[in-house]
Amino acid sequence: MPSPTYYVSTPIYYVNDAPHLGHAYTTVAGDVLTRWHRQRGEKVWYLTGTDEHGQKIMRTAEANGVTPQEWCDKLVGEAWQPLWEHLNIKNDDFIRTTQKRHTDRVQEFVQDLYDKGEIYKGGYEGPYCVGCEEYKLPGDLIKSDDGSELCAIHKKPVELLKEENYFFKLSEYGPKLLEFYEANPGFVQPESARNEVLNFVRKGLQDLSISRSTFDWGVPVPWDTEHVIYVWVDALLNYATAVGYGADQARFEEIFPADVHLVGKDILRFHAIIWPAMLMANGLPVPGKVAANGWLMVGGEKMSKSNLTGIKPQDLTAHFGVDAYRWYFLRAIAFGQDGSFSWEDFTARYTSELANDYGNLASRVAAMVGKYFGGELPAAIADGDAEKAVQDGLAHAVTEADRRIGDELDFQGGILAVFDFVKQVNGYLTEQEPWKVAKDESPEGRARLATILYTAAESLRGVAVLLNSVMPDTSQQLWDSLGAEAPLGSLAGQRVQDAGTWGLLPAGSKVTKGAVLFPRLEEKPA
Repeated sequence: MPSPTYYVSTPIYYVNDAPHLGHAYTTVAGDVLTRWHRQRGEKVWYLTGTDEHGQKIMRTAEANGVTPQEWCDKLVGEAWQPLWEHLNIKNDDFIRTTQKRHTDRVQEFVQDLYDKGEIYKGGYEGPYCVGCEEYKLPGDLIKSDDGSELCAIHKKPVELLKEENYFFKLSEYGPKLLEFYEANPGFVQPESARNEVLNFVRKGLQDLSISRSTFDWGVPVPWDTEHVIYVWVDALLNYATAVGYGADQARFEEIFPADVHLVGKDILRFHAIIWPAMLMANGLPVPGKVAANGWLMVGGEKMSKSNLTGIKPQDLTAHFGVDAYRWYFLRAIAFGQDGSFSWEDFTARYTSELANDYGNLASRVAAMVGKYFGGELPAAIADGDAEKAVQDGLAHAVTEADRRIGDELDFQGGILAVFDFVKQVNGYLTEQEPWKVAKDESPEGRARLATILYTAAESLRGVAVLLNSVMPDTSQQLWDSLGAEAPLGSLAGQRVQDAGTWGLLPAGSKVTKGAVLFPRLEEKPA
């Protein structure tokens, strides 16, 4: 049963290094989704954070001559949180898995599973990828040129580990999970990700090693402190501990479970198999949806620090601006599919769609209202078929964008619906030629000019609302230019589902020509 709060999470990101474009892609998507639902008038909770335990963190800290906690504190304080602020991410909470509010509750959750007989002690030997913090199955490995086995994701040699661990009886949950997937076909998205999960579970699940005894950077197993809890069990529980699990039951019930977990496809199995099985075992509700985005590719390779294709988001925002950055990746890449980034593609889309189509439309409408009506928005007096087509176009854009972004997580489709309408309004102005109509100073000519400019300005009012979740700063700039704040209230308070109601921007609003929304770009920096 859904909670009263629309709850969205990103993965909690591993702080072995600074964030790159791939991390920012998922986090911006979550921000757009939650802003959209806020503008539907819903109560929303958006969670992100950092995963700070495990062998990889310990080794990275040692290599840098600091303790694991010092390393995590430095990366979170100097890289992760500042980037989210820079990208205008409005998360409601930022959880760190080294916080006591998390570690205490993790121990309680695992203790409950142990007391219920869901955990037992056993031994395990197998190939382990420190980068993934995961024991690998044969199908997860590839051969190098010299015949050694590599992790298929990180392209690095796996280590053969043998240790005595505690195990969660994951194998018993295969039938329950398959039954759940059948009853909830939208639980895993996209369809390719759902098929991967189904195929994996149908082959039979192995019990999950949920502790490690060969290192000590982790949450101690409460009944056996010679072991630490497997980092992925620890990490997944953040989605519960951050919203009050074991500490504030009323808050927990109001928010949990998540409506949407946004994840990278390389961590899909943890979220779509292990996480729901853990919740089932402890009698807790299962999330509404696990949505796996694809990989960002540069030069045909997945973007990551390990293969040197990591790019700082700030490198792009310094050139294109934050709002264009937020727009580009969701516009250029279908969420759930892999996508390639190039500076040239970003530049071309920015110039064509943001500067020429959208920014130029906003500038010339404000300029014409200023030139022909002294900056006071005239009333529409002579609506005809052309105006009706624009009105219908806005209503369609609202319906389409709301369905695609708010319900289907199709950010690209929703953004395209809005920009198709922007193109329609540009076409309307080209056909109606208000600069020529302005030469007719008769009452009929003035009425026609007023109608054209009101139609264009009211269209931009709807566009500002629809793009506010994606590009909040430039949408506010447009809102202010239209003089909409005084008669209509704050942009954030506008409901997306009402954005297509025609005539909301009243005649007499003070329209001003502000700074260009998307200025001409200089040459690509060296």
